[in-house]
Amino acid sequence: MKGAFETGVYRNVFSEYGYSEKEIRQRLEKIFQTMFYGTEEERIYHPVGSNMGYMEDTGNHDARTEGMSYGMMMCVQLNKKEEFDRLWKWAKTYMYMESGVNAGYFAWSCAVDGTKNAWGPAPDGEEYFAMALLFASHRWGDGTGIFNYSEQARTLLHICIHKGENGMQGRAMWDSQNHLIRFIPEVDFTDPSYHLPHFYELFALWAEEADRPFWKAAAQASRAYLKKACHPVTGLSAEYSEFDGSPHVEKPGRWGGRHDWYYSDAYRTVANVALDYSWFAADSWAVQETDRLQKFFCETVRENPIGIYAIDGTVLEGKALHPVAMTAVNAQASLAAQGSFARQCVENFWNTPLRAGDRRYYDNCLYLFAFLALSGNYRIW
Repeated sequence: MKGAFETGVYRNVFSEYGYSEKEIRQRLEKIFQTMFYGTEEERIYHPVGSNMGYMEDTGNHDARTEGMSYGMMMCVQLNKKEEFDRLWKWAKTYMYMESGVNAGYFAWSCAVDGTKNAWGPAPDGEEYFAMALLFASHRWGDGTGIFNYSEQARTLLHICIHKGENGMQGRAMWDSQNHLIRFIPEVDFTDPSYHLPHFYELFALWAEEADRPFWKAAAQASRAYLKKACHPVTGLSAEYSEFDGSPHVEKPGRWGGRHDWYYSDAYRTVANVALDYSWFAADSWAVQETDRLQKFFCETVRENPIGIYAIDGTVLEGKALHPVAMTAVNAQASLAAQGSFARQCVENFWNTPLRAGDRRYYDNCLYLFAFLALSGNYRIW
């Protein structure tokens, strides 16, 4: 099989399963309008003044580089340039750090008035910022200043892998030896859901020329790492893991509690594996991985599909904080899955509405990404 990067053809899984092009298109636009321009109880996007805007994490009432970069990716995929530029200007105005050990990175959390809540970055934000900017450059063309999208992306990517060299303060987001992304620059472990080999393949084409070999190696390293981080029976991964793929166990209370289980961050891993396969089809392991995970949820724990699990499938106490996100990523896995549960997962997702309430931000971001991917609208630009 060849991926969309080679063929230029993006699967519309919804259409394959009998949904009409009209209802798919209308549903996608409704999702965007609800998340960006719905009521105060629905939207997560907030315009600010004449030329800025932010995405609110409604569960924590802040703006995060995760959500800001997600919003930019959503907008470039849907050809929403005004909202894209507003988000990017807000991020550069309030989140960007111009001095100190993390100069060149973005503060991972800000209050909705723009005040920084932290002076450290979260690398998943930087990689999404860079990819969204490169897509914007190709789709809309470069502007000037901060809207010279490709220049901004290349500079950011260079800092991400070279910080700490040649007298530059701070630490790189990727380990220079194993080419794996760190959870945060200060530590030597990772987060499986941060690994985006499909982005790194494109960075290897469009980053600064001298940096391209690094990104090609990073794509290969992340694909090899994910095979170790995802359980060989269940397909589940931990929220944080060591570079060897084993779950990362921290002292109680650090990083907000336990992270060696299948919980919020970890849901994104299978979605990333599936999108990588859809774009590049680099390794048939992705088919096995997505089949395993869908079987786990549709067969092994079908009576408790929104629980908390150890990565070996042991059911732990409590319920998932983001059940709609789980439904969304299980469906997105069908971009690669070839097992008997692919259609069931997509239909479950189609019949699941956007989440309402305070915790809607994370669920609905993954929901929109899954809908874009399954409708053939999450594309390489």
